[in-house]
Amino acid sequence: MKKLSLLLLLTFLCLGSIQAQSELTTFILVRHAEKANDDPRDPTLSIDGEVRAEMLAQLLADQEITAIYSTPFKRTRDTAKPLAQMKRLEVEIYDFRSSTYLQDMLKAHKGGTVLISGHSNTTPMIANTLLGEEKFKTLDENEYGKIFIISVSEIGEGKVTMVRY
Repeated sequence: MKKLSLLLLLTFLCLGSIQAQSELTTFILVRHAEKANDDPRDPTLSIDGEVRAEMLAQLLADQEITAIYSTPFKRTRDTAKPLAQMKRLEVEIYDFRSSTYLQDMLKAHKGGTVLISGHSNTTPMIANTLLGEEKFKTLDENEYGKIFIISVSEIGEGKVTMVRY
């Protein structure tokens, strides 16, 4: 199953060069990796979470990533950090409560590929906004490892592929 998911992801991302030519922007949405129990308000990643963050970086190592965004919490930043270091990009903080953050990202990275590290509620919310429909619900508290890959020419008209890592 993992091999099939990886194959689907790689096939989808390889189409990125074709998509870039047609001005499609690809958003890769992930929920933060497993969190530790060290701080109830802003926990770091657990050992399993650190391993998952490294797996994400390895999975996307050969992909051209234009930008990496995260909420301001340690667990979301630390999930994106290995990929950001590998790609020599900064993890930029976004505010999901802003009414324009997705439009701003789309405008800034048109034709590129953007990773967004979020939460069990914000990740499906962003996916739904990009798709223009209420397709996904809040992720279960113990659900990690889903990747939503959504290509859009404009917000609300996206196409999604989902894989697990």
